[in-house]
Amino acid sequence: MVFIDPVIRDAVIFASMLSLLTLGLTLNYLTTKVPNFSHGSFASIGMMTMLTMTSAFNQPAYLSLLPAFLLGGLAALALYLLVLRPLISRDASLVSQMIATIAFELILIAVLNIYADYFTQTFKVQSRGFLIRKFDVRIFGEPGVFIIAPALAVSTVFLLYLLLNKTRFGIGLRAAIENPSLAGTLGINVKRAYTFSWFLAGGLGGVAGSLLALWFQGSPNYGSELLISIFAAAIVGGLQNIYGAVAGGYLLGFVEVLGTRQLGLSFGPWITVYRPLIPILAMAITLLLVPQGLVSLRLSSVFKQVPRGGSE
Repeated sequence: MVFIDPVIRDAVIFASMLSLLTLGLTLNYLTTKVPNFSHGSFASIGMMTMLTMTSAFNQPAYLSLLPAFLLGGLAALALYLLVLRPLISRDASLVSQMIATIAFELILIAVLNIYADYFTQTFKVQSRGFLIRKFDVRIFGEPGVFIIAPALAVSTVFLLYLLLNKTRFGIGLRAAIENPSLAGTLGINVKRAYTFSWFLAGGLGGVAGSLLALWFQGSPNYGSELLISIFAAAIVGGLQNIYGAVAGGYLLGFVEVLGTRQLGLSFGPWITVYRPLIPILAMAITLLLVPQGLVSLRLSSVFKQVPRGGSE
């Protein structure tokens, strides 16, 4: 059996799920141009769904993915349909819409914590700081989530590519995102396209949270604590490009986990509490050097700077 460093497992699982969360945040931003500060809580919904399905109802862990997707999607749908769309129709400012997402985040946190208290009292199961790795399966001798998390992230990107480029609905969705006014004149239902993208984004967040719960210590506030990493990954990858978002999620996920380990080895375990500084620094450096993110880089422009061999 091949030995895999536990930190590598942490990095692969965290980076894969961070990429899904970043993808969802980018989908939200592309449609409404509003940074969604409640996006992390969709992961918390998925996390609590996994805890409930496994610890309370004794169901196989991966059966939790569908309800986590649906609940995360419904939460995102509620934010878009009940909060943001009415504000947009009233020409509310971007700041007002951002504050509305923060308010929605606070409501979700409160609801999740109330549910956590109810869950503990009813089922006598810890709902804060819980660890439920024992419910995972083994695949080729490895934890199932170590295989399934990256496979799910890659397959999601592939399926999304097919949807956006090979289906009529997906092409209409792209048109609605790129130019909603023109798309509307062509008969594309822009509101329906936006509704779908918000539901999908929330669903991906729920799935990411449910898989994170199989490996990391979970709590109702876990997703909110991830918010800095999600935004940083989106900015590093490029907030205007869903494929850049995935690349940013993977890059920052690995840097955050492996960087924290290296800092701990170099300076001692006390420094690991400053882990959130890593995504903040990554975000600051990206904004200073490559404001449009990784997607703005062109390999051809790099190769042009490399001298070619041969006589001159």
